[in-house]
Amino acid sequence: MRELADETIRTGERPWSFSVRGLDVESELEALLHMGRESRDADWELFRLAAIAHHAWMSPSFDQLLALEHVQFTPLPHQVETALRVVRDLRGRAILADEVGLGKTIEAGLVLKEYLVRGLVRKALVLVPASLVSQWTKELNQKFRIQAIPQRDEWTWTTDGVIVASIDTAKRPPHADLVRDQWWDMVIVDEAHKLKNPRTKNWQILNQLQHKYMLLLTATPVQNQLKELHTLITLLKPGQLGNPAEFAERFVANPRTPKDPAALRQTISRVMIRNRREDGALELPKRHVRIVPVELTPEERAFYDAVQAFLRSEFERSRMARTSILPLITLQREICSSAYAALLSLEKMLKKTTDPDRARRLQSLIEQGASIPSYAKVESVLKMLDDAPDKIIIFTEYRASQDFLMYTLKRRSISAVPFRGGFRRGKKDWMRELFSKKIRVLVATESGGEGINLQFCHHMINYDLPWNPMRLEQRIGRIHRLGQTEACHIAHLVTKDTIEEHIMEVLQDKVRMFEAVIGRLDDIVSDIRLDLWERRIFEAAMTSRDEREFVNRLKSVQMEDLMLQKGGRHPR
Repeated sequence: MRELADETIRTGERPWSFSVRGLDVESELEALLHMGRESRDADWELFRLAAIAHHAWMSPSFDQLLALEHVQFTPLPHQVETALRVVRDLRGRAILADEVGLGKTIEAGLVLKEYLVRGLVRKALVLVPASLVSQWTKELNQKFRIQAIPQRDEWTWTTDGVIVASIDTAKRPPHADLVRDQWWDMVIVDEAHKLKNPRTKNWQILNQLQHKYMLLLTATPVQNQLKELHTLITLLKPGQLGNPAEFAERFVANPRTPKDPAALRQTISRVMIRNRREDGALELPKRHVRIVPVELTPEERAFYDAVQAFLRSEFERSRMARTSILPLITLQREICSSAYAALLSLEKMLKKTTDPDRARRLQSLIEQGASIPSYAKVESVLKMLDDAPDKIIIFTEYRASQDFLMYTLKRRSISAVPFRGGFRRGKKDWMRELFSKKIRVLVATESGGEGINLQFCHHMINYDLPWNPMRLEQRIGRIHRLGQTEACHIAHLVTKDTIEEHIMEVLQDKVRMFEAVIGRLDDIVSDIRLDLWERRIFEAAMTSRDEREFVNRLKSVQMEDLMLQKGGRHPR
């Protein structure tokens, strides 16, 4: 715009000669040009502001998206409607909470492009997990023709345009001060559920940014407690839900149950948009999910039973001493993943203990686990790889299980690469590219379940199972998402006659329930007891006298959740 005005002032020629809505633009700007000729520097700012005002006046209203004429693809109807609602009704400040795979990135890109086209955004910041910086940059450039650049050094923060950066980099010195000093016309945050705690540096750096528009992207806007919802919305619209005390008084019956769900739904709808598959937002290829039962070897069975006996005694010990049972829950889940993963936790316990009897028991367990010659789950994976010639993603929750799988695959001359949270951004991009172009198997820990697009693959093995159904859905959403053209085949490995088998039965029902109801705002709010869910499962396992009682108690836990889904209370 400035170059255009400078050229007009220098040559006396006017490149515009048209009218809009009956306005003679030529004559309206004549006085401003005359002013510019007489005092170019002094009155440039006045000219610039007036020209921007005229440009904004001439732009069509927000009843239609101008961005659609400037992108390299055809967005889906629900994506267009979401972007339109953000710019028209929510004034550029919203939580985009679509189900996994429905295109939150596309919706955010459309909103950003719309504001760029209209001249309302010049400098924008996109904050994402480090593993997604390259992916976001590539999509903005290729799909939206937005000249986005990845943040590489301190100087990048001071440039105009669209900058894509890791939130972990942005919050660290010396970057944090530079980020805070800039004015950002728009800020977009992917995986925004990581902002749920106001005491974290992630939340604090976002809260300190100078900005006009903001989009927060997350499929799980609330995970554990209602106060997380208040924390997230306060970033978007401070005061929308009042201060923490006012929010608690009006909306919170207890940390995980809303007092007035209808009023809370109405309030949330002013800042949050969620599209669901069942609403017809997206027709994806079918997903075929099967359970693969795994029979433990005799050595594994003996080790599993010994660890269960140890866990029961440790659980009673923790209850008496009122200490945390989190390490015990971790060990319980590791023993269902692999004996190798459990061994590492047992070794950590041995290093910390000062009780001689406990130390002897731990040492005996470690020796027993280390003598196991083969793992039944690993053998099942190898057989499935023989049967399926295509690319396959193997998910596991534990680094130790990942390492053992990589070791075994290498010994069998099966090409595989790992993917986990500890990798630097460049290495994650490299691993994904290798898997896409050359390598057959990607072995990913839970960090691979966040954000990364893997729809070029349509086979997945869940080597072990998260007890949280939303995390299971996030894993599947890496391949069963927008852009997938093949039917997806997902296999859950479940060890027979273990806690994992019984949890799988309940988890299947819970996943079906999620598929039926997740996404309604009341269910986003009410299904946030998943940390409590894991604790109650473990407690049921530790205090049940036999398998039958444990199964009955699991069903009781499930029934309580279903009653809460229907607006009831715990029957106790």
